[in-house]
Amino acid sequence: MRVLVVGASGAIGTRLVPQLKERGHEVIGTYRSPGNAGKVRALGAEPVALDILDPGEVRRVIRETGPEAVIHQATALANMRFSRSLDRGFALTNRIRTEGTDNLLAAARDAGVRRLVAQRFASFRYARTGGMVKTEDDPLDAAPPAMARETNAAMRHLDEAVIAAGGTALRYGGFYGAGDEGLPGPVRKRQYPVIGAGTGVTSFIQLDDAAAATVLALELGATGLFNIVDDDPAPVREWLPVLAKALDARPPRRVPVWLAALIAGRGGVTMMTESRGASNAKAKRELGWAPRYPSWRQGFAAVYGGPDRVSARA
Repeated sequence: MRVLVVGASGAIGTRLVPQLKERGHEVIGTYRSPGNAGKVRALGAEPVALDILDPGEVRRVIRETGPEAVIHQATALANMRFSRSLDRGFALTNRIRTEGTDNLLAAARDAGVRRLVAQRFASFRYARTGGMVKTEDDPLDAAPPAMARETNAAMRHLDEAVIAAGGTALRYGGFYGAGDEGLPGPVRKRQYPVIGAGTGVTSFIQLDDAAAATVLALELGATGLFNIVDDDPAPVREWLPVLAKALDARPPRRVPVWLAALIAGRGGVTMMTESRGASNAKAKRELGWAPRYPSWRQGFAAVYGGPDRVSARA
């Protein structure tokens, strides 16, 4: 297929474009920063500048490039730093996930593009009640922390808009594997502690595994929601010390809930102590996908080269 990858220069886009090329697809890759044209070209895609928030420009690019499918991987999370307000850090990304998604869907509809795949996020979104691992059929959190309400609303908008258009919304786990994503820096500096009993559950996915699932979703014409996560959702108290060891960092600090609330805010504490993980059973069953790194336990060591380096499953 002729595929337009929106956000081709990002963390997922740089893994996705080569995999699409390897499977014989013709790829057009968009970028936002002027310096990324060469990066996209080096990946094997035809580079095209695009401001996804400009509806006229989005219509023009889709009309002129003539894709048969659109994969929406655009965010504005490069170099983002953790803060007390998730909404503040995600402000531009939230616009991309609402206004930008609407622009893409409208332009694709007008051009007759029927195959649409878009990225979302799985962790921290599901209702904080019942079991600790959720499926795509489980409800989302109806009352997210105040510091993340706009971010959760933007993600819900993308889910609903893409599915209503007959597309596919992929809820990825927490990314690792690029070397410059948000977690390694704070973990190395012991700025990412285990709060309380560390009971909040996280689902992870290595970037190449996420890209492989995305290619399958595209090629199979799958529609609806899919959690794209590894096989091993786990509480913070388990995965954070393993990540620190893989990074050759000192063990994470342990901070009581009351102190963490003063430093990081109540919302951050809620996410670290009450969040639910996600099940990948549907993606494995319907897409025929299996992650190369079935667990972050293998993935962290293999990707970050810690002392307990473990080979990925063949």
